[in-house]
Amino acid sequence: DMEGIGNTMQKKAAELERMAEVLITGEQLRLRLHEEKVIKDRRHHLRTYPNCFVAKELIDWLIDHKEASDRETAIKLMQKLLDQSIIHHVCDEHKEFKDVKLFYRFRKDDGTFPLDNEAKVFMRGQRLFEKLMNTENSLVQTREEESVLFERTLLGCEFVDWLIQEGEASTREEAEQLCRRLLEHGIIQHVSNKHHFVDSNLLYQFRMNFRRRRRLLELLSERCQSIPESHDSPFCLRKQNTDSGNTSFLSVSPSKEIKIISAVRRSSMSSSCGSSGYYSSSPILSSSPPVLCNPKSVLKRPVNSEQLQSPGGPYMKKTFTIVGDAVGWGFVVRGNKPCHIQAVDPSGPAAAAGMKVCQFVVSVNGLNVLHLDYRTVSSLILTGPRTIVMEVMEEIEC
Repeated sequence: DMEGIGNTMQKKAAELERMAEVLITGEQLRLRLHEEKVIKDRRHHLRTYPNCFVAKELIDWLIDHKEASDRETAIKLMQKLLDQSIIHHVCDEHKEFKDVKLFYRFRKDDGTFPLDNEAKVFMRGQRLFEKLMNTENSLVQTREEESVLFERTLLGCEFVDWLIQEGEASTREEAEQLCRRLLEHGIIQHVSNKHHFVDSNLLYQFRMNFRRRRRLLELLSERCQSIPESHDSPFCLRKQNTDSGNTSFLSVSPSKEIKIISAVRRSSMSSSCGSSGYYSSSPILSSSPPVLCNPKSVLKRPVNSEQLQSPGGPYMKKTFTIVGDAVGWGFVVRGNKPCHIQAVDPSGPAAAAGMKVCQFVVSVNGLNVLHLDYRTVSSLILTGPRTIVMEVMEEIEC
């Protein structure tokens, strides 16, 4: 009975969508807390605990930033993240989130996030979403099916063509199976929910907008509220997003102006964006995760391309090879001619390669980008290979 199968699939998709919303929301929060230094290395009894936050201080922060109206609500929000394995007590000694001076940590920051099949498919979907949104193409269009007009649709057969062209699948059968998994996990859907994914002229849409800025209070709602789309992404250059402001983020922090290119980490919501999952913008991962975190530029003063290239100037060139993970690469690009690194996900591939904030981007995969703005540079990264070679200029410390 096709109707029964369809209802079961829709129910499962709705459950997975709720899980994904928790992952995205958690990643956006993680990126903001990193950017505002709420998450940092802390010492207690002669021991250092990396990348953690103090429960009591976090509750103060949530109230100050109007993410919670009172301490009781703030505790419920964080308990939700703890129950979903987004955060945990640094020694795993407390299963409840307490309004005291205890250390907690995001699992994405210590590599303990459980990467089950659902999370992997979710991250893969997020990476594909960001890749599509950051690519200039005619794939996503307003189209008509059965005399009804639908916005932002993908033609099934064209989506399959694109997946093969981008190296996401080697055969049409493999691409179709990938799309069927995305549909079963609530990431894409037939425009009128009448069909599973078929390599045909049927129309499909992404069911989730990975870039919408989530409010923590949504975690306490039974159903995700419909909020107007925003181009701001909570992820970073971990193939994340772009939005109102000016920055591309590859998986770093959620900031109002930080536009994440979305390369959230491809692992967990923490990187709910990447190829295998965040993007991690939570991603994420990319991403940034891109997210409202850092409205101000990290640069102390403006620098132009001539100053960077001036012989004998106070800058040295460095080259990084960054292999994106399932969520992305884990950094945010911002600025114009030249662009600079605005944020770096401390647990992402870029940080592991040695990338730091305030470095200026000179070239991407051999192409000089000193004369380009951050949107163009972000697009180059997002539409290029997973392994990127970047040259940057870094100020020499005196």
